[in-house]
Amino acid sequence: MVPPPVRRIGIFALPGQPGLAPALARLDELARRFGIEVACEPDILAHAPEGAHPLRLGEPGLDLLVTLGGDGTLLRGARKVTGSGVPVLGINLGHLGFLTSSSGSDLATAFERLRGGDFTLDYRITLEATILDEHGDAGDRHVALNDFVVHNSGAARVSRLDLFVGHDGVTDEIGSFSADGVIVSSPTGSTAYSLSAGGPIIAPGVDCILVTPICPHTLAVRPLVLAADERVIVREVDPSGDLVLTVDGQEAVAVVPGSVVEIRTGTVRVPLLRFPGYTFFSTLRRKLNWALKSPSGA
Repeated sequence: MVPPPVRRIGIFALPGQPGLAPALARLDELARRFGIEVACEPDILAHAPEGAHPLRLGEPGLDLLVTLGGDGTLLRGARKVTGSGVPVLGINLGHLGFLTSSSGSDLATAFERLRGGDFTLDYRITLEATILDEHGDAGDRHVALNDFVVHNSGAARVSRLDLFVGHDGVTDEIGSFSADGVIVSSPTGSTAYSLSAGGPIIAPGVDCILVTPICPHTLAVRPLVLAADERVIVREVDPSGDLVLTVDGQEAVAVVPGSVVEIRTGTVRVPLLRFPGYTFFSTLRRKLNWALKSPSGA
């Protein structure tokens, strides 16, 4: 099915993003040329051309959210529209930009493709985390596109953690280990912190949950791939009062002693907009030098 053309887009960025004002000016110029309406997130209106419209998330009629920056900006923007069905397009103004689909120097081509519907939507699973207190009462629900990390917020020291997996009301113990923490990631997050911690690369079309211990003090613990309908439960063996749950590397939530963290696949998916040529494996080769051939071609 051919996606409909984009007529109204919202712009999300961090106010301190280098190169933001020139990028917004270029976006405004192209939007006028191609007949696309643009609205800017209120925090960046001061950097936008005069007369820019404010973006009010949640209002109907938004066809696309464009994030200007790197992967962190895309993650922040994606969480703001999670559950709305609004696709997200990342324009890379940073360094790595693994999740982004275009660069700041390629905006004219991007707008031509948006107007003509020359793109696809890549639906990525999310994760949901809830902190349950000692009575089993649930706190706020947190949503991540990349990962949740359970770790110690104090001085560099290890935590002893119990891991459990649950399915159909039955909970089974994975085991206990001492480590700097544990990463629970989606396939999208498998190329982020989890990869740096020794976890495997998982293609985004695979529905699963990845559990990666961070610097475990044993050779017997390795990353674990679980089915998407499983629940991961993390409990600190000797509660220190310093355990935190970090959401997509951006939001930290305290885990009160005696509580457990329960993580499962989210109920919604985030549609990332992709242009022709921006496939998962081509991005691996470009951004991470995956399977890079030697100069001789051997």
